[in-house]
Amino acid sequence: MKEKIVKFFKDEYQDYLVYKKLAKMDKENRKILEKLAGREYQHYKFWKKFLKNKVEVKISNLYFYFLILLKLICGIQFLIKFLERNEKRIINEYKEFLRKLKGKDKEKLKKIIKDEELHENFLLSKLNDNFLKYSGFIVLGLADAIIEISGVHTGFLGLTSSTLIAGLAGLIVGFSASLSMVTAAYFQAKQNLEIDPRRAGILTGISYMLSVILLAIPYFLTSNMLIAYLFSITLAILMIACFNFYSSIVFEKSFLKEFIENVILIFTITFLSFLFGEFLSKYFKIQI
Repeated sequence: MKEKIVKFFKDEYQDYLVYKKLAKMDKENRKILEKLAGREYQHYKFWKKFLKNKVEVKISNLYFYFLILLKLICGIQFLIKFLERNEKRIINEYKEFLRKLKGKDKEKLKKIIKDEELHENFLLSKLNDNFLKYSGFIVLGLADAIIEISGVHTGFLGLTSSTLIAGLAGLIVGFSASLSMVTAAYFQAKQNLEIDPRRAGILTGISYMLSVILLAIPYFLTSNMLIAYLFSITLAILMIACFNFYSSIVFEKSFLKEFIENVILIFTITFLSFLFGEFLSKYFKIQI
């Protein structure tokens, strides 16, 4: 029982310290982060009174820098959801502990559980997160590039043994397609008054071209077509894993389910592209 209380105490105090530091750094969301910090501090004080001996809680600078990096890359919503990813398990543990309490302590813990279930989610929804606002356009660029360029590279397996030609083909197709994606994202964003169409288009184009370049790099590092292809597909799967992990945290989806579905999709597309490339190569008797 004591071990659980110490764990609850440490978790709440650590979250309090993180939110407090984040509030100092994020002026735009300072008030909300301070409210979250205040709630965690009240929760920490509740658990503290059950401990007779002093328990020290520290956050290493390395851990905090890691959290800041997550915030910069994925946005404040992702970071907070990442910190609260075990919330359901913690709430269940609190409910189990509730049975052992009586009187005011029981009522106080009920309030803490309610805070965890309702109030904190309400505060999270009020956070201003530009990354989340435009994440759909970024993921659109990434996903489309992965599917399209992986298909191009696979199609060239049957047409050429030159990694240079396959790599250049991916870059040329990718560049042209990125311009099309920028235009499509711009017009799509114009239908939403809360989104800047220019930023949406630029972010879609950048994410698309970055994916294209990453997938093409292996073809310029080796002359072995199979090795280049395998490295490129591995990079594609890693990128899929990254944006699926982001979605699983922010939108509370199943990472494994989404990841498996996307991997099956990319392998289906690449297989069909390979068959089409083989067909063209044999039908027109082309081998570069």
